[in-house]
Amino acid sequence: MRLYEDQIGIVVADAVGKGIPAALLMAFLRASLRVSAQIGYAPHIAFGKVGALLSDSTEDNQFITAIYGLLDSTNRTFVFSNAGHNPPLLIKPDGEYRFIEYGDMPLGMFHDSHYHQHFIRFEKGQVMVIYTDGITEAANPGGEEYGNERFAKRILSGIHLPAKQMIDHVRKGVADFTERKFLDDDGTLFIIKAQ
Repeated sequence: MRLYEDQIGIVVADAVGKGIPAALLMAFLRASLRVSAQIGYAPHIAFGKVGALLSDSTEDNQFITAIYGLLDSTNRTFVFSNAGHNPPLLIKPDGEYRFIEYGDMPLGMFHDSHYHQHFIRFEKGQVMVIYTDGITEAANPGGEEYGNERFAKRILSGIHLPAKQMIDHVRKGVADFTERKFLDDDGTLFIIKAQ
């Protein structure tokens, strides 16, 4: 979502289940976060409000994991909240990487969940990857999962590529590992490369 000329809202989310029920949850999330962004709510406030609405409107076993953040290209910052989603991968220009393990409860699990806001300032050459578990939990014929470490190393091996080509590079790595063309679950990748 473009909010201002130098600021965009980024959302990567994963609804529990498949098919129409999951699609409806995602449509609800998208509409709710668009309204929250237009009002000007910070990510952690938006998640609190959306989570309460979801909790009131869905069954007990329905929830969404999500990361919602504001990327500011002028200040080179990313301010975000994590509602039970996979931790973003942050890679420094020297190749050192870490998973940003900040996170709160998934959206819709409890009516009164509170969310925290986190802040990243990008340095030149830094890369951040937001993804869904369909990638890291993809399994090979022996049942072994692709996993976070293999995922991070695959990103590192394609770090020199433009973001779009990095996505193709990761997808090929997962396909080679699983020996399958398609994933069993959604596999979303969002890559930010600081110039």
